[in-house]
Amino acid sequence: MTEHWDVVVVGAGPAGSTAARTAAAGGARVLLLDAAPFPRYKTCGGGLIGSSLALLPPSALAAVERRVATVSFAQDGGPVRRVRSTRAFLALARREVLDQALVDAAVEAGVTFRDHTRVTHVEEDADGVQVTTAAGSLHAGVVIGADGSAGIVGRYVGVRIARTDLGLEVELAGVGPEWTQRVHLDWGRDPGTYGWVFPKGDRLTVGVIQRKGEGAATREYLARFLRDLGLTDRDRLHDSGHLTRWREPGSPVRRGRVLVAGDAAGLLEPWTREGISFALRSGIAAGAAAASDDLPGYERYVQQALEPEQRAGARLLRVYERSPGLIHLAITRTGRGARRFVRFSRGEVGLRVLHR
Repeated sequence: MTEHWDVVVVGAGPAGSTAARTAAAGGARVLLLDAAPFPRYKTCGGGLIGSSLALLPPSALAAVERRVATVSFAQDGGPVRRVRSTRAFLALARREVLDQALVDAAVEAGVTFRDHTRVTHVEEDADGVQVTTAAGSLHAGVVIGADGSAGIVGRYVGVRIARTDLGLEVELAGVGPEWTQRVHLDWGRDPGTYGWVFPKGDRLTVGVIQRKGEGAATREYLARFLRDLGLTDRDRLHDSGHLTRWREPGSPVRRGRVLVAGDAAGLLEPWTREGISFALRSGIAAGAAAASDDLPGYERYVQQALEPEQRAGARLLRVYERSPGLIHLAITRTGRGARRFVRFSRGEVGLRVLHR
């Protein structure tokens, strides 16, 4: 027997759960699938800027474990300078907790959720989309792919990727007084690289990012970063890596009755590689388009609202790759740069204001 659904969403990260919840709120019968058993660990810094916080359902805000009003900056382990505000402008959450909270909010909205269910094939037919899973066949009026940067739905749609980077990350037991109230960012010595320290409830997330293809150098970068910070003796709770990819301008986000959102569409900001805000925004737009059957409207939204932010991030990345010291000085030594960084982090302005 083939099950029939108005909308099937593949992938239960922030983009997928948000798309499913939005489509259900629009009156659609929605099935949300994920290949992993939930809750599951997810490699991610877990930083939430203001534009992300504003889009979370109230119940998911409980996943936020820490808010900070200070970001410290260094350049390749050099002197530390701090940008402070009178109120918090960044929030931190563990992805396994946040993602479960978003799934729970989707279920509360009427979504049917099935984890440990891998989608192996999607194909359109005269009446919609046939979805093949390891557990059987499904039929959907619309499919939304949110199954990550290497997912099957993105390949079906034909997403074109401009660049892929490798992020390596460790989670360390304990926080300590020196990290309780701040996020730390360190601009790396190789073009486009940087490292981060994010305090969560009972742990530190420490990671680095570098262009894909430099695996040995990236591993050494993380080891050096941990040594410079004096964190090599901490107990490791997780040690993992992930690929971040962003789309070429004009890359498709729809093929017929199949949409892609979040990482599956290559939607993230190229300079910081921040993706949660893009996942939430694209998830809302994809879910609304699926429920209203205005699928071209989703393409227009990505083109008009998200692609300009990605272009601005790509321009800022090119500046950063040429002159990381200039970015460092602009943010840490000028009041205007610090204020723009804080306002962007709070979600008060878009990334394009940082590039001006």
